[in-house]
Amino acid sequence: MSELFSIFGLHPELMQAIAEVGYRNPTSIQSAVIPAMMAGHDVIGRSQTGTGKTAAFSLPLLHAVAAKKSHVQGLVVTPTRELALQVTQAIQQLGKYRGIRVLAVYGGQAYGVQLKGLRKGAHIIAGTPGRIIDLVRKEALDLGRLDTVVLDEADEMLGMGFIDDIVTILDKAPPARQTALFSATMPPEIRRLAERYLRTPEICAVEQRQVTVSAVEQRYYIVHQKDKVAALSRLLEVEEIKSALIFARTRIGTAELVGELAGRGFSSEALNGDMSQDAREGVLDRFRQNKMKVLVATDVAARGLDIDDISHVINYDLPGDPEAYVHRIGRTARAGRSGIAISLATPKDIWFLRKVEGFIKQNITRSVLPTPEAIEERRGAQLLDKVMVWLKRDRCRRERKIAEDLMKEGFDPLEIAAAALRLARSNEKQRPVESLNSIEEEIAGRKERMAGNHVKNSGGKVAKGEPAHRKRAFREVSPERGMVRFVLKKGKADGIHVGAVLDTFARNSKIPGSSIGKISIRDRCTYVDIPERFAGQVLAKAAHYRMGAQSVAVERA
Repeated sequence: MSELFSIFGLHPELMQAIAEVGYRNPTSIQSAVIPAMMAGHDVIGRSQTGTGKTAAFSLPLLHAVAAKKSHVQGLVVTPTRELALQVTQAIQQLGKYRGIRVLAVYGGQAYGVQLKGLRKGAHIIAGTPGRIIDLVRKEALDLGRLDTVVLDEADEMLGMGFIDDIVTILDKAPPARQTALFSATMPPEIRRLAERYLRTPEICAVEQRQVTVSAVEQRYYIVHQKDKVAALSRLLEVEEIKSALIFARTRIGTAELVGELAGRGFSSEALNGDMSQDAREGVLDRFRQNKMKVLVATDVAARGLDIDDISHVINYDLPGDPEAYVHRIGRTARAGRSGIAISLATPKDIWFLRKVEGFIKQNITRSVLPTPEAIEERRGAQLLDKVMVWLKRDRCRRERKIAEDLMKEGFDPLEIAAAALRLARSNEKQRPVESLNSIEEEIAGRKERMAGNHVKNSGGKVAKGEPAHRKRAFREVSPERGMVRFVLKKGKADGIHVGAVLDTFARNSKIPGSSIGKISIRDRCTYVDIPERFAGQVLAKAAHYRMGAQSVAVERA
């Protein structure tokens, strides 16, 4: 019963809403966060989606708001408009008897609607970083009187490049405010943000739900980036898929992949942060009801997705860290079932898979993609199975009449059957088995380069503090033909990781992430190989590079 929430001392109006919502026992994160926030402490909450996190920060917010005052007292910053809307709806539901006004602000909606809501007077704002800052610059939103700031899904905001915006927001809020930071993972950048802006926070960590990786068959396939769609198509042909969740890195990537698959005869739908709540629910309903078998999603959009019978999780793009990998594959092998996790990795991703293996204390099996011959054989077997079903049903009277008429015209029964089967297979023309480029040569070449076998003095600079043998080893290994080596004056000591490097070049220089070559992160600097044709773009923006909250110098090595 909801009476268990009474131990927190919440307003009676909140208790009434809690009872109507049907909350029973407080979850672990609620039991930790609610009393801490109500006591005025800053909070770091570590928990996954589905643990009751939104109510954990919403109830203390609603309890503290002075309904008679019209200025903004609470701010919830979220990575996506979808999450901003979800948080707004949850706060409205819980705060309806307190007369609390809540407003969602996010990009993609006309400013007029949000400006009107602000003029009416909102007690709590839930919104995305960019739109919050835009409204502050328009002097429509005043952050100077905030009592509480909540950073929701902080790790996702980091991954989406919003750290600079978060810093701007926190700098504009009163120093004496209360700050609550929620994050499923705690990468170095988030730790540094917490150390800078939170005052002796209480750590409210909920133990991660155990993922039974032993029940998940884990495989990976090494392919060139440009061959990933062809490789995925082959797998979709041969895997016994009941329902598959495919992860792509970006919301644009989800839409592009759905389009590529459709062009090859595979039906799928995308789930990303650009979708309205109604559209999201429609997609999820179709997926739950098996009206479509393949769902392509980003990590952010898949948060809160709770479906027990997903047979396959496919990492079309690998995640940013091992913990996110475990979180992804935990969406299969639920409720006592087995499941399959497949990763498509390029040669430069192998190091990450080794890192994942160390994290999960288990090997991930390297597998070989099905050959065109195997796929043709599979297609033939599937067609034969369908024909056998119809022969056993004996429901082909109209078709038998057509066959009899053709036989009367002198056609051989065997030829008639062959023509009918050819027609039945006509849709296979949409699904040609695309050829794949050889991968073993590239893997061997990388191993040789890593061993320092292709030595040539490039005369490049390296950062101070590096061991001498490592300075020489990297400086003397030439970039691949057609590549130019650049150096960023930030490294491991600054919390730099591969995902941040890729995002930085793609965002600042408009370079496709897939075109970037070898990345070598040292203690105080990072070397990146860029195709020669993009060198001018890199140098043109060299003085304006930002990596997260940090400015970074870029120059030719």
